[in-house]
Amino acid sequence: MALKDVGNKVPIYKLKTTDEVMRYYDEWGEKDKYNRDMVEWNYTGPKETVEVIKKYLVNKETLFFDAGCGTGLVGLQLKKFGYKNFHGADLSQKLLDTVPKNLYQKLFKIDLNKRIEVSDNLYDSVMCVGTFTFGHVKSDALDEFVRITKPGGLICFTINEGIYKDYGFDKKISNLKANHKWIEMQFFKSDYIASKDVNAWLGLYKVK
Repeated sequence: MALKDVGNKVPIYKLKTTDEVMRYYDEWGEKDKYNRDMVEWNYTGPKETVEVIKKYLVNKETLFFDAGCGTGLVGLQLKKFGYKNFHGADLSQKLLDTVPKNLYQKLFKIDLNKRIEVSDNLYDSVMCVGTFTFGHVKSDALDEFVRITKPGGLICFTINEGIYKDYGFDKKISNLKANHKWIEMQFFKSDYIASKDVNAWLGLYKVK
């Protein structure tokens, strides 16, 4: 089956390096263009992931780490359901500057391809939506997510279908299961950005 040519519809998918991605997002964040594009594109990733994870998280005091939080779209969705404790991290300071005030208790500018400078077992849940995609964060970040999540905590993420095998996410997910690091709760194909014909795998895992 031929691969979808999504690069012509979502130009950032053509970028290769971390610096290129950071510069693109910094420009994209100007004058609220990123948020306006997400609405125009019918980007459903944040809504879908929150709809999935909220079924398993009764405690509204849950402490979330929003990895690749961008402008805070995941945090806004979580807030709708009464959750209120969020830490967010992103590569682009420009996007972080546009996050609604008082939505996140902490915001970090970090490269998620590197070690996350927080202690082990800190978070009740990690969310990573729209970050596992072309030229962005690689599969080794999942090891870090497991490390910073409490035993019994949840990790919920999307992976662009175009990189699932090419970037080794299929092997990483299988290895984490085989090594008893986490248990699969849900894993399915989502529409993600339906207007651009972009699909993603949506996964929910419980840390052991």
